[in-house]
Amino acid sequence: MIWYAFASLTPAILLAIACLMGGIWSLIAVLSITVFVFFMDKLSRVLPGQDATGRGLSLTLAAVHFALLALGVWALGTAPYLSILDRLLIFTGLGLFFGQISNSNAHELIHASARLPRRIGALIYISTLHGHHVSAHLRVHHIYAATDADPNSARLGEGFWAYAMRVLRGEFTAGWHADNRHRSRAAKVPPAWSHPYIAYVCGGAICVASAYFLAGWRGITAYLGLALYAQLQLLLSDYVQHYGLRRQMDDAGKPAPIGPEHSWNAPKWYSSAMMLNAPRHSDHHMRPARAFPALEVTLDTMPILPHSLPVMAVVALAPPVWRRVMDRRVKRWQKPA
Repeated sequence: MIWYAFASLTPAILLAIACLMGGIWSLIAVLSITVFVFFMDKLSRVLPGQDATGRGLSLTLAAVHFALLALGVWALGTAPYLSILDRLLIFTGLGLFFGQISNSNAHELIHASARLPRRIGALIYISTLHGHHVSAHLRVHHIYAATDADPNSARLGEGFWAYAMRVLRGEFTAGWHADNRHRSRAAKVPPAWSHPYIAYVCGGAICVASAYFLAGWRGITAYLGLALYAQLQLLLSDYVQHYGLRRQMDDAGKPAPIGPEHSWNAPKWYSSAMMLNAPRHSDHHMRPARAFPALEVTLDTMPILPHSLPVMAVVALAPPVWRRVMDRRVKRWQKPA
């Protein structure tokens, strides 16, 4: 577990120092989650599957997330010793941390069998104003991934920016309707206040109020910017990991079972460790309850991205380049109807 801890916690430590001291630490923090990761991925190492839950690291990262979010909002909003360049670098580093590491950790936690970790995972998403992702992910994405019924599964030829505009609306409503259907099937009608969307909206409002308490209107501006940045990272991850791949439908319109060929994977070792094996996506969809250290990649049965997930997310920001790189790869995995 040491590489998972080192890769995921090091940027947090450096970002905390940057928030408190500024200067060269702001640049070092950003480099630790960008350039350093890129070159570490070049080393010929493999993360073997481990028979461990990784729960201790996940809970530690959750605590770090909330502390770093509060510290970051305060520093960006009020710290008098930070220059404009310091603030830009810290904002970039925090956005990448919340988007790539906190999102991956929240994703791990909401799949836990125990209630407490699931609620902590939901709180992480709520703190980035993306609480509805919990409902959409568990009740829609994992049922309809790689079909048009899942708003988060990108279609072949769909550029990221068009995808993002579609998903920002579609994910919210899909999760809402899925929760309503789930509640309607309960033996006893649950009280209205227990609807998950009440927690998502009220929790988000509390977070905005907390940002104001920490740093006034500048704190709210910093917080909203960081939340949007984190959401963008999550959408990029979903876009990359399911782009163009589709399950076959039978005559009744029912999709084939999810298989290894329905998600893109990036087995680069260091970025995978940093993101708690989120890039090992096929295995996760086939076995959602499997803990992140045990996730595996088989190169001959799973679609493999040409670069790491963070690098491919950057490529996705330029749709013409993305389609030139990925469309021909998608067609290799398309089975004839």
